[in-house]
Amino acid sequence: MFKTIIASCFIISLFCATQLFAQREMETLGRGVVAVHMPGDSVFVSWRVLGTDPDNISFNLYRRTNHSDPVKLNQNPITGATIFTDKKIDFTVENQWFVKPVINGKEKTESVAFILHQNTEAKPYLSIPLKTLSGYTPNDISVGDLDGDGEYEIVLHQVGIGKDNSQAGITTDPLLEAYKLDGTFLWRINLGKNIREGAHYTQFMVYDLDGDGRAEVACKTADGTMDGTGKFIGDTTKDWRNKNGYILAGPEFLTVFDGLTGAEITTTQFNPPRVPNLEPSTEELKKIWGDGYGNRMDRFLAAIAYLDGKHPSLIMTRGYYTRTFITAWDFKGKNLHKRWVFDSVEPENKGYSGQGNHNLSITDVDNDGKDEIIFGAMTIDDNGKGLYTTRLGHGDALHVGDLDPDRPGLEVFDIQEKFSDAGASFRDAKTGEILWKKASVKAGEDGEGPGRGLALNIDPRYRGSECWVAGAGITGMFDAKGNKISSITPSVNFGVFWDGDCQSEILNATTIDKWDYENAKNIRLLNVRMYNCLSNNGTKSTPALSADILGDWREEVIYRTADASELRIFTTTIPTTHRFYTFMHDPQYRLSIAWQNVGYNQPPHTSFYMGDDMNKPAKPNIKLIEYHK
Repeated sequence: MFKTIIASCFIISLFCATQLFAQREMETLGRGVVAVHMPGDSVFVSWRVLGTDPDNISFNLYRRTNHSDPVKLNQNPITGATIFTDKKIDFTVENQWFVKPVINGKEKTESVAFILHQNTEAKPYLSIPLKTLSGYTPNDISVGDLDGDGEYEIVLHQVGIGKDNSQAGITTDPLLEAYKLDGTFLWRINLGKNIREGAHYTQFMVYDLDGDGRAEVACKTADGTMDGTGKFIGDTTKDWRNKNGYILAGPEFLTVFDGLTGAEITTTQFNPPRVPNLEPSTEELKKIWGDGYGNRMDRFLAAIAYLDGKHPSLIMTRGYYTRTFITAWDFKGKNLHKRWVFDSVEPENKGYSGQGNHNLSITDVDNDGKDEIIFGAMTIDDNGKGLYTTRLGHGDALHVGDLDPDRPGLEVFDIQEKFSDAGASFRDAKTGEILWKKASVKAGEDGEGPGRGLALNIDPRYRGSECWVAGAGITGMFDAKGNKISSITPSVNFGVFWDGDCQSEILNATTIDKWDYENAKNIRLLNVRMYNCLSNNGTKSTPALSADILGDWREEVIYRTADASELRIFTTTIPTTHRFYTFMHDPQYRLSIAWQNVGYNQPPHTSFYMGDDMNKPAKPNIKLIEYHK
């Protein structure tokens, strides 16, 4: 009897654990083979390892031309880094490279081939020609598998005249466009005159929301939005803009579009509305949001989160300077269903108002298999309840990951925009405990704190990520324990994995630099200005996207050309000895790419510690969903 009870308890515990840590449904990816024609007659080839591949997987690499059968390029199956340098290529003919996985000595199905057309010039990037309209400039990008073929497509935000919420003035219609990586144009969505253009307005999510193997596109819409097939949403005769260019009245919608065609799938009312009535007064707006002209009210963020540990939910938010409202949506049966709402003005949420940043992060901070929303200085649990608030207030930059590998769990590095004894703070992501902080120095009447902050592992002499900020009297670089380790402050915009080691590189505007920690200076690895490329978002100086979308585990960076005629995808050709599964199968990293376009763009972080002294990452607990026509 006793043994039966023990056995039953064991089975129940296994069942509960399975339920608690359900496999996340994620996109099926191909091998992402990419081949770069390097100076001379050689080609650098790299490809993906998947998060679901067995540890003993190896690869055979083949080259095929239009005049011959495929030739295997490796003598023995490739068991290490998924890279290869192919030499003495005849570029007068078309060349194709593909891989075949080898498992237990048997070759599996060949991958999709990467093609270099005949007479292709040596260049370190891939070109995607654009159909940019006059007066517009390519801006932020997101990626998703829009057609279900296992490779990524690009969704591009095209920007004309934009305005910050604090600035009056008429803006142009925000545009979203979709392209395949070979340059095939798929669709254009015009969000219309009743969606204001600007970094705080147009947040677009690209993700497989219903688990059918193809990504959808979701964003806020309004009267006059035109989908990718030419169909209009709402009343096209309405113009809700006031004389200052603000949109303070009229209906607000949330729409999910088909990723392949751009067609509207479903539209519902955006939640929350500005106020209960359609045409509010200035006094009503000020009472609820803190001002009456649309600055604090129209601060939007968005994300994707696995709130049940298995299926993705759409997160849409409004406000962070004062009131904060967060809504979680599930997309099922071609309709949006409200999962929960969080409102900082509710009595149980005292202390949660005014804590948001111009960005957010999503990951499982409490290790229950379900995602939380790290919303600046506060965190919301997977059930829509407040997990904790530090009450440190609003900031411009946010970094979440295993920043200190000597502590259990994840950490958050955050900055506070206003003068504070915690101008920069480092906290436990699960509990909100402040582990260390650095006071900002009051400068001028407004008492502004630092405007930027970065946390990257760039110095192998110190365990974990180094942290630094720009401005407000906080100078130099700090280790993960808060100790000052350098008096020099590197650039503070972005990071990228680019060279062959496991340390991060510094990505700033159009350059990628290796931090020379011994001499406290940068070593230039790439400057895309040499290839007629520019960064985005003014002084934020960000790429259109930084993500692991091709080849091995290292990241690509995408920039626009100066004439707005194309996108250029730069991928590294530096050899490496390291092999990891694609970062896009790490759930936290993949969701980081979904929210990278939101507000003030921030670099993605993996859920596991990256560094030369790292342990091998655990396999992700994911289930890949294939598309079936």
